[in-house]
Amino acid sequence: MSEETSLGDARFRELRDVEFHRVDASGHTYLDYTGSALPPKSLIESHAVFLERELLGNPHADSTVSRRSTELMDQARARVLQFFSGDPEEYSVCFTENASAAIRVVAEAFPFASDSRLVLAADNHNSVNGIRRYAARAGTPVQYLPLDANLELNEEVTRRALREGPAGPSLFAYPAQSNFSGVQHPLRLIREARSRRFRTLLDAAAFVPSNRLRLSKVQPDYVCISFYKMFGYPTGVGALIARHDALAVLRRPWFSGGTVDFVSVQHVKEQPIDGPEHFEDGTPNFQAIAAVPAGLDFLDRVGLDAIHQHVSGLTNLLLAQLPTLRHANGAPMIQLYGPATMEARGGTVTVNLIDPDGYGIPYELVEREAAHAGISVRGGCFCNPGASERAFAIPADRAASCLESLKASRFTPQRFSECAGDIVVGAVRISLGLANHKKDLERLLQFFSSFRNRPSPRPLESLGGTRVSART
Repeated sequence: MSEETSLGDARFRELRDVEFHRVDASGHTYLDYTGSALPPKSLIESHAVFLERELLGNPHADSTVSRRSTELMDQARARVLQFFSGDPEEYSVCFTENASAAIRVVAEAFPFASDSRLVLAADNHNSVNGIRRYAARAGTPVQYLPLDANLELNEEVTRRALREGPAGPSLFAYPAQSNFSGVQHPLRLIREARSRRFRTLLDAAAFVPSNRLRLSKVQPDYVCISFYKMFGYPTGVGALIARHDALAVLRRPWFSGGTVDFVSVQHVKEQPIDGPEHFEDGTPNFQAIAAVPAGLDFLDRVGLDAIHQHVSGLTNLLLAQLPTLRHANGAPMIQLYGPATMEARGGTVTVNLIDPDGYGIPYELVEREAAHAGISVRGGCFCNPGASERAFAIPADRAASCLESLKASRFTPQRFSECAGDIVVGAVRISLGLANHKKDLERLLQFFSSFRNRPSPRPLESLGGTRVSART
């Protein structure tokens, strides 16, 4: 280990002692940063003091306390743009409940038409997949871009799809970083898509907690984020960061309090507010939004480049250790989904455990035993069906038959797995963040080792229905 790396590790160990002491005090190992970051102690305490000192009112009024809330929200918008290197002459910040709500703002208001196109990566969160429902209402065709064996977008296939220039208003949406595999898809695709007259929606929720996104360089039309994934607090606040011209093309299907200048019942008329407030329904979470600048300040104090290096170093270490886990007969214990190196990937690692005979161990069992061991990981498909279908190579005909047969009953992953012939339909996700250190990985690997030589209680066919050979 280099001296620089050692110094970096020491710095983050100190940060954990000061800001995240409760993690070690509880004896817990937290490895679900893609689900949510842990809030630093100083952010919680400083906001509590702030709320005790300040007097804030509903910003949809002209009183002194209401003006103060509006002022704080405007400061938060400016701080968000500064953090992401966004020029206020080009970009606006619309506060939402989370990244999903930001995506919905675009989906419901985008002017889809029969001559439009909606191009989606197969590796999208369901919040992005849901855009296709709005496109379908307008008769807009939907095209999914496939993933390769590494769960990466094929760049040539993507470019070819984008070169089929649309006639009507069209949208290309994909994640900067997969919430399933940690794959980081090329940001340069945004420039390609915009040059082909596509508007671009970048789901940056999993990317921005440990990677720098510079709007001045990348220039997407719409960016969707959740602040709790970046610094843990407050929850219930996200943002749509959008180019002014991209906001101007949106046509909202309804209006509500705070989104209009006036409404007349007598004359059945209304006039929308000009600005980001037009996309902020009802009273915004103004007290929580006031904490956003302090959260961004925290990331700046730690240094996003340092966070990136720290998370990348831990992820690289984990990727190097997982293949060393083997059963007594030499068979591998781990099936990794996504890149095995740090090239084009972030700090999310998704795996399944395999028994000595090459059968998959149900992820539900692994997740449950991890919880009993005081380790937080996440199990399932992570609201990302496209990456799951590609990773597990679920046979399309079998899947279609099972989905149809399960319509009449409550769908569960286990029922689907059994219907499809006891195949893998979920995995275990480990995601790393700034509060993690090597001892967390050691504890995780020790936990995985407890499955050494254990037969699967419900043997699952792995790797797309083909049992992994014990001689691998």
